[in-house]
Amino acid sequence: MLTRRIIACLDICDGRVVKGVQFKGLVDAGDPVERATHYMLTGADELCFLDVSASVEGRRLSTALVEQIAAALSIPFTVGGGVRTVDDAREILLAGADKIAVNTAALLRPALLTELADAFGRQCVVVSIDTRRVGDSWLVATHGGRETVERCCQDWAAEVVERGAGEILLNVIDTDGTRGGFGIDITREISAAVTVPVIASGGGGEASHFVDVFGETEASAALAASIFHDGTWTPDMLKRELRSEGIKVRL
Repeated sequence: MLTRRIIACLDICDGRVVKGVQFKGLVDAGDPVERATHYMLTGADELCFLDVSASVEGRRLSTALVEQIAAALSIPFTVGGGVRTVDDAREILLAGADKIAVNTAALLRPALLTELADAFGRQCVVVSIDTRRVGDSWLVATHGGRETVERCCQDWAAEVVERGAGEILLNVIDTDGTRGGFGIDITREISAAVTVPVIASGGGGEASHFVDVFGETEASAALAASIFHDGTWTPDMLKRELRSEGIKVRL
């Protein structure tokens, strides 16, 4: 297993960082540029910027804000929200993003993934999969987690890789923002089944949760937001704890 990554996430709404629980009750969590700079300086391996309302509102995200954040960063930077076409993606990459994250648009038109991979290389294409447990199944959600579709998460993960995804951001809605631990079962299943890196997301609240997800699954990275936003942890603090537990992380 390669060295695991710690990724700081900025959920953006109306130009501000927001945080919530299970995609609901969003509250302001600060200025995006200030937050991005702080997370880079305190040890984040990568940053993920997700405009959580772009798909719902049927609009493109602000490339001006992407430019501002990119100018402050020297770590890889993934951007998602409202990306529907190759031209949308190109505009975001030219604004300074390193990778593009797509979710709703890929479900509505899966061929988009192949188009993006052909245009920019699959290493540039991240598919964000929001999933929740419904009965005995894990189903996929769209539009910022607001709508659940009759699509099996496992099947969709396999398809996105076949179509050109170079990475999967797997966000478990049931645990999102709860700080009660990652969705280990579904993360284990997806990360073992696909041939691309999987980022675990949703539920990281303390170091033991990250130890668990890295120790019990093949996830190559874990993403967190709330615990960084409120200052409970910095990426560096988290990495020290992980190293003490034998988890190989970047210095």
